[in-house]
Amino acid sequence: MKKIKTRKITFDDIDQLQAIGIRTFTESFAAYNTVENMNTYLAEGFSKETLTTGLTNKNSAFYFAELDNEIIGYLKINVGDAQTENQDHNALEIERIYVLKKFHGKKVGQMLYEQAIKIARQKKVDYVWLGVWEKNPRALRFYQKNGFVAFDQHVFPMGDDPQIDIMMKLELNTISEQ
Repeated sequence: MKKIKTRKITFDDIDQLQAIGIRTFTESFAAYNTVENMNTYLAEGFSKETLTTGLTNKNSAFYFAELDNEIIGYLKINVGDAQTENQDHNALEIERIYVLKKFHGKKVGQMLYEQAIKIARQKKVDYVWLGVWEKNPRALRFYQKNGFVAFDQHVFPMGDDPQIDIMMKLELNTISEQ
């Protein structure tokens, strides 16, 4: 396989961000949720207004994973007041790592994860945290393999279905520099 590249997403990329966001979320979760709940979440979570808010917030950043100029995945990170939960000011949240299903198992998620860790180190935060749906064993294994441990849980409202996310964290002083 050719070299996969990451690049920071700008406001000019909003249409591509919306498209990859909807596609990867649908691939990941449509089989486990009602059409109504999926449509509600997609309309709110990937609206141009929501994406614009994220793209213009200095405490959030998005990155694409690209192969031969095709967008195959993306990452969203947050610090400070952009974090989705009231976390420590000295933490970085990985809000999203999503990869097209046909690229699962090809280390794209790992590459996006490593981009997040690199940024966390540049920002000199103490730890990285995230939330993973309790019924997503693939993602739970991925983060556990990378040293994350569960520390709490929260409700993720998926339309009218309150789903449980396992909150996980990684203390950065416990992993070696990459």
